[in-house]
Amino acid sequence: MSPSHTPERPENGRSNDPQDRVQEHGQAPGHAQDDRAGYKTDADSPAVDAQDVAGSQDPAAVNAEGAAPASKIDVQDDVERADIPTFDLTLRIRRYNPEVSDEVRWDEFKLTMYGTDRVLDALHKVKWEIDGTLVFRRSCAHGVCGSDAMRINGQNRLACKVLLKDLDLSKPVTVEPIKGLPCEKDLIVDMEPFFQSYREIMPFLVAGGNEPTYERFQSQEDRARYDDTTKCILCAACTSSCPVFWTDGQYFGPAAIVNAHRFIFDSRDDAGDLRLEILNDKEGVWRCRTTFNCTEACPRGIQITKAIAEVKNAILSRSM
Repeated sequence: MSPSHTPERPENGRSNDPQDRVQEHGQAPGHAQDDRAGYKTDADSPAVDAQDVAGSQDPAAVNAEGAAPASKIDVQDDVERADIPTFDLTLRIRRYNPEVSDEVRWDEFKLTMYGTDRVLDALHKVKWEIDGTLVFRRSCAHGVCGSDAMRINGQNRLACKVLLKDLDLSKPVTVEPIKGLPCEKDLIVDMEPFFQSYREIMPFLVAGGNEPTYERFQSQEDRARYDDTTKCILCAACTSSCPVFWTDGQYFGPAAIVNAHRFIFDSRDDAGDLRLEILNDKEGVWRCRTTFNCTEACPRGIQITKAIAEVKNAILSRSM
């Protein structure tokens, strides 16, 4: 817009432009909203009563008089937890700090927790109130990001999904990093070997042909074919629970095979044969010993062993 067409604004910052007043008041000047049939003129509208005037007062002014705004919800700042049972427990954590010592030690903490608390809450209590040097990964705390995978009482779990009350509290609750990956400090491991295997199976759609006008259509039946393996959150709980992965660092691992499965059986993908060739290796699907550790460890309930078996069958079918 050229400067000659720019409406001038008065010194008080308000504009005489009707369009600006529409934005300010929510309706065109000289008109009142009628729910039954479009707009009607002010001449046909009833006079504004005192209640409407009061309802249009500035919330700040209402607050200044000590009244609560209409949008305020009457809640307490601190959640009442008096009715929630409490219990005492001992949290035993594996500690490792290479900057101080190469030795591994175990620290125990006596905690009083609530019945609604999870293992992640106990770790937070230790870090925030007792020992700030404790380190561990966590992000969403709702079982979606997969950051807080660790061994809890000898089983790979997400700390944010395990309720303390579901554990045997007569014994110390043991927490340690997942196995098979180098421990960097305390409960944090180096995830690079895990993600390297993930990258090698090409975890992305490879679609040939002409680019579609809108999207690549797929039937519900075709989508259901690989629905289970789309749930992976890359927490490494399955891979680090595999005995083969513990002893053979070159094995792709369950998580990589699961994500390959997700694209191998995608009807829109054209690189399935290439992925099958990658996994048809001595360190690929044939290293699986079907111990079902991966399936039991998966926090998303993916049938990982079944997916690996389907990839094996696909390789055999292609070779025949």
